[in-house]
Order: sequence, then C-alpha cells, then structure tokens
Amino acid sequence: MNAQHRIALIAQLERNKSVIHALLVALPPEEHHWRPAPEKWCALEVIAHLRDEEQEDFRARLRSTLADPRTPWPPIDPTAWVNERRYMEQDFDATLIDFLSEREQSLNWLRGQEHADWDNAYIHPKVGPVSCELLLTNWVAHDLHHIRQLIHLRYAYLKGHTTVPLDYAGTW
Repeated sequence: MNAQHRIALIAQLERNKSVIHALLVALPPEEHHWRPAPEKWCALEVIAHLRDEEQEDFRARLRSTLADPRTPWPPIDPTAWVNERRYMEQDFDATLIDFLSEREQSLNWLRGQEHADWDNAYIHPKVGPVSCELLLTNWVAHDLHHIRQLIHLRYAYLKGHTTVPLDYAGTW
C-alpha cells in the first residue's frame, strides 16, 4: 500500500471519529436504548460495539499483521459480546468517551507506523490472505457502515416520535 493511500485512510478514520461523536454527543437519554425493532441495535449497542472492535479487532489485528503476519490473530466474537459484555447495562456517555479515546489511541499508533511493512498479509485459515491494506480499508468501511446505521436509527427515532409527516424533507 502506498503511503498516500494509507495517510488518506487514516485521515478518514479521524473524520469518522468526529462524525460519530457529532451523531451521539448529548443524545437524549431516551434514545440510548431505543430501537426501531426488537432485532435492531440501539445507539448504546452500536457505540459499545465500535469501542470493542476498535481495540480488539481492527487495531489488534493490524498491529499483529504488521509485527509478524505469521502470528495467529486472537479470536473475536462481536455478536456474542453484546450479551457477554452486557452492552445494554453500560453507561452511554462513558462508552462514547471510551470509544473516542480508543480511536485517538488508534490514530496515534497508526501515524507512528510509517516505517512498518504495510505489504504484510496474514493468512487467515478460512478466508486466505488478509493484507494490511484490506484491514485498514475495511476499518474505514466498518465505520461508514455504523455511521449509516446511526443515521438510520436517529431518523427512525424522529419519525416514530413525531406527529408530522417527514416527506417535506425529501424521501428517505
């Protein structure tokens, strides 16, 4: 991966941090646990997931691959974490702060990796080669996925808690 592309992806992670913060800072408490359907995640579950993925998936796996691509990755189970780690019982504001702190640690670490071997690839037992470029690019994509999820969640909350039609704003 060339340095320019890597720098652009890291800059996007920093912008995503600001977007996630803006979407969730001062979120009314009644929205913390609200979900549009029983099988959907609420804002608290999303931010807790982002915090844990930040630390235990993307940063940990990229760090491992840069250091020694032969080292097995630690296992993760983000779906199980929701219940195992009791996301719904966590404090929303503290969880958001934890995510922002973890992201800042990631950004500082990433910026210090300019001389790392970014051409490394981990050979995953099920999916095959996973390059550093794939990990970093998918880190950005993961953010965007959850930013979209948070925007949909905020819109659904607004729609479900107003008596006025929202079509004047445009079709959703």
